[in-house]
Amino acid sequence: MNEEMMTMGMGRFVSPKARAEFDAVYRVGMASLPQPAATHDVPTQFGTVRVYRFGSTDTVPIVLLPGRAGTTVMWQPNIAGLATHHPVYTIEPLGEAGCSEQAAPLRDGADQAAWLSETLAGLSLDRVHLVGHSFGGWLAANLAVRDARRLASLSLLDPVHTLGRFPAQLLVRSALATLPLVSRWGRPAFLAWINGGRAVSPDDPVAAVVDAGMRTYRIAAPVPEYLTDDHLRSIDIPALVVVAGRSVIHHPQPAYDRARTLIPHCRAELWPAATHSLPAESPHEVDGRLLSFLTEARA
Repeated sequence: MNEEMMTMGMGRFVSPKARAEFDAVYRVGMASLPQPAATHDVPTQFGTVRVYRFGSTDTVPIVLLPGRAGTTVMWQPNIAGLATHHPVYTIEPLGEAGCSEQAAPLRDGADQAAWLSETLAGLSLDRVHLVGHSFGGWLAANLAVRDARRLASLSLLDPVHTLGRFPAQLLVRSALATLPLVSRWGRPAFLAWINGGRAVSPDDPVAAVVDAGMRTYRIAAPVPEYLTDDHLRSIDIPALVVVAGRSVIHHPQPAYDRARTLIPHCRAELWPAATHSLPAESPHEVDGRLLSFLTEARA
């Protein structure tokens, strides 16, 4: 099999220059985080997954999955507060900008669950509190549906394509943000729209990494498979679902209702004032709710 065939369906940086540009922004973002206690590169059948560990307590660990293009840096507002109480692992998804290196195409939800399960196994984590935001929320829910053996609990922060389908306006705006001729203004406009109309500061390390990832990397992962009612009913572990009342990635009220009525052991909450960016805009509230939920789940 030649190299071109091997790389079909693979995420990639658009050029070596783009990779260097992203890496520079990523280093600045990582420097804004607490110093990791450990760095792991975990081999899986789909590639090598970069994982950072923060904190040194011996309680059940929290595993964080970021939103699209967010990398570990996305959790900059949250890591310190969570790592005081639990060891925190941040996973950088395969097929996205970051330090994970994809080696095989991701074809469907089964493949997405497989690499994540293999990552937890490679870290020797037998019981974790899995937390995902946005696309990371879908990754977390997808694993809970397909392979929950290692999960002590599940927390979903405004997950995409999990509780509600993508609205048409989201699809149009996200497409415009990636078109070469309009991306210079379309991308900042898209990110501001996600943030409830609030422009993102260019000095924000999280926003800088997301912007760089969107500019420099071409994702080849499949569209997240929408979770059916039966999928949600099958999640048989304690779950916290926080739906942002001003979210644009689904219709908030129906999404909240679906979580509340279908997921068996679920604490579903609708935060009326929150936008899709709730981990960054309300870090103390998000951290506090996650920690109190983990105490409930342990009990």
